[in-house]
Amino acid sequence: MDWLDALRDLRDARTPAVIVTLAMVRGHAPRNGGAKMVVSPDRMFGTIGGGNLEATAVDRARAMLAAGTAEPELLTLTLSDRATTEYGVQCCGGEVTIMLEPVRVVPTVAVFGLGHVGVELARILSRHELDLHLVDSRAEMLDAARLDPVRAGAVARVQVHHSPVPEAALAEIPAGAHVLVMTHDHVEDLAIVDQALRSDAPASIGLIGSTSKWARFRKKLGEAGHSPADLERVTTPIGIPEVSGKQPAVIAVSVAARILQLIEEAAPAASA
Repeated sequence: MDWLDALRDLRDARTPAVIVTLAMVRGHAPRNGGAKMVVSPDRMFGTIGGGNLEATAVDRARAMLAAGTAEPELLTLTLSDRATTEYGVQCCGGEVTIMLEPVRVVPTVAVFGLGHVGVELARILSRHELDLHLVDSRAEMLDAARLDPVRAGAVARVQVHHSPVPEAALAEIPAGAHVLVMTHDHVEDLAIVDQALRSDAPASIGLIGSTSKWARFRKKLGEAGHSPADLERVTTPIGIPEVSGKQPAVIAVSVAARILQLIEEAAPAASA
């Protein structure tokens, strides 16, 4: 499989990878500069020449994946009978500089409810490198013309779900998603939160609403079998306190800022 096709498949499977490129070749080497391969935790696609050169690069790439390294690295190897590594000797006579570029798993955000706040939030989040899932039980909220401003210039991969039973859409959301609940109906909100709490898949669960709304929800969710520890997984109200105001666009900015904070916090210091 071509390395570019492999990278696309790994992204779709939400598998991290490292692109390995022969960035510079001096003297003789198994392949010319620009040769590429892709390394995932358990597979390789393409080749930069095999032997000690490739084995050393693959080993370093997998160490980067295990550590969650975000920044590209350069690795210089001398292909000489005087340069021995764990993988032996490769005496082509040249020297190569390899660039290793981590490709992270793209974060996922799921917005349940595309009302005034939800559509403003979707517009902001669509400008970021995300897998963005938009869910609503009302078909008219997902009308193509209404979502045109979201899709126009989008960086995110936007996926739309019309789900008359919105909590059922959780089964279509990848593990590790940040789930934001802001539908038009408190009954729907409660059902989505209840279902989200029954899974370890969401990275976070945020609920829009007042203190009194959450007090009612806590009681009902407790009666449904959720422990106090379970309920601690829910953040409400969502957003950051530094951005106040009740206009939909202001709430959307606040919520988007908090989600971007959570994405950053979830990554290791050197993570992708």
